[in-house]
Amino acid sequence: MVYRTHGTCSSAIQIEMDGDIVRSVSFTGGCNGNLKGIASLVKDMPAEEVVKRLKGIRCGFKSTSCPDQLALALEEYLQNK
Repeated sequence: MVYRTHGTCSSAIQIEMDGDIVRSVSFTGGCNGNLKGIASLVKDMPAEEVVKRLKGIRCGFKSTSCPDQLALALEEYLQNK
């Protein structure tokens, strides 16, 4: 699935799921090293756990962040599956 982000430096998140398990994540744009780190940490993790850990994280004065956008994308996925 591809999720178009809002309010972040990254413009999209590509997420590969296997049921409720996150198999891979890649971001378009954003802070390359940090986002590769996040993608590595959430690999093979249940989507609900990723949401629990990342939802609500803010980047500076922004109301969201790339990790928060990933959590929102996974929430949307879980609601629509």
